[in-house]
Amino acid sequence: MKRSEINQLIREAMGFFEEMNFNLPPWAYWPMETWKKNRVICEEVFENELGWDLTDFGSGHFNESGLILFTLRNGNPKKDRKSYAEKIMIVNEDQITPLHFHRFKMEDIINRGGGNLMMQLYPSNGDEGLGEHELEVSVDGIKKRLQPGSVLRLKPGESISLYQGLYHKFFGQPGKGKVLVGEVSSVNDDHADNHFYTEVGRFPEIEEDEPPTHLLIGDYKQIQ
Repeated sequence: MKRSEINQLIREAMGFFEEMNFNLPPWAYWPMETWKKNRVICEEVFENELGWDLTDFGSGHFNESGLILFTLRNGNPKKDRKSYAEKIMIVNEDQITPLHFHRFKMEDIINRGGGNLMMQLYPSNGDEGLGEHELEVSVDGIKKRLQPGSVLRLKPGESISLYQGLYHKFFGQPGKGKVLVGEVSSVNDDHADNHFYTEVGRFPEIEEDEPPTHLLIGDYKQIQ
């Protein structure tokens, strides 16, 4: 992805968060110069990979398969006792986050507002393939039994709990607008915990056609 495209997507995300009355921490808006001045006191931000994150899953087509998110909090088992994480995400209409599961992380996915979030679910089998058996999930504390491949519609205010090994793919329902999606989970490790059914690229290769206006988590190495 081009840096100019990433800069524009972050500006648009800021506008949507403001529209939805969702406030980010002050450092979400820091330019590079401010990060450099404050790098000594930002150890937790750097090591736990808090902040802006964006991916096109190696597709080269962000609007069709991509995700922009902001990690608000995350634990680090090697350094602290925090055992939870929280993210806020923006999912566009028909913008797919590909089918995947987590080996260790349990998470709640919450529709915080906007359009409807569509969630397709499959159980996994012992070989990390798609299971053919019925599955059970909790939607806002209510048990639901589903056939593999079922698609749930989460309206604003609704949430689903996803356990380890449960394949899930999600996208915004066409015609309903962008979705503000929250994630509350156990500690998050995007480098080792994600298993995609079809191999994808998790972090984008960036063409630096202009300077970054706001840093992605992958940019922190430039200032540490």
